[in-house]
Amino acid sequence: MTDAPAYQTLIRFYVDKPYLKRTLREWGVLAPVVFIGLQALQVVIAPIPGQVTGILGGYLFGLWAGLLYSTIGLSLGSLAAFAIARWLGTRYVRRFVSADVWQRLGFIVEAEGVILCFVIFVIPGIPKDIACYLFGLSPMPFWVFALISTLGRIPDTWVASAQGARAASGDYVQIVLLTAIVAAVAVPLYCYRHRLIQWFRSNTGTGSRTT
Repeated sequence: MTDAPAYQTLIRFYVDKPYLKRTLREWGVLAPVVFIGLQALQVVIAPIPGQVTGILGGYLFGLWAGLLYSTIGLSLGSLAAFAIARWLGTRYVRRFVSADVWQRLGFIVEAEGVILCFVIFVIPGIPKDIACYLFGLSPMPFWVFALISTLGRIPDTWVASAQGARAASGDYVQIVLLTAIVAAVAVPLYCYRHRLIQWFRSNTGTGSRTT
């Protein structure tokens, strides 16, 4: 953590949503570029206390534009994290990955399965930003990660953008219905996420070598 003004301003973007909304509106036609950059940084600077900004994207830009901008930003951030990890190596990544997360997800560094990558990005409750760095240490080709991580993020990003767009138009009944449908799907996945991850750990045969 640092007290540098630039860093504190960046943190404020993620914790103060009204401030972020005002700032984006002040940027006018450049607002999408700023928003994409913030979404990318949200992935690269994984430890920042940020919340998902996808809802705000849908609120400001509409469903499909918000989805597009969020997807571009998250994809750029994911690829940057992947590339940084591949460039700097395991020693760098382990400096900021907690022992608990490494214990649960460290097997990723010896895996290259497309299905595993897709599941990691689809299931709620899994630290996807950290997973980007871990996949960067794995044998997975860059282009495969780019494709699968982008596709895996789309469902959650679409939901967030849809919620924001409905909030902007005042369709609160649709927000409630959408939230209920999402919860019906996401809650079981969230509750069983540890079992799913443990299954993948066991089937990669790397669980005993990641501690």
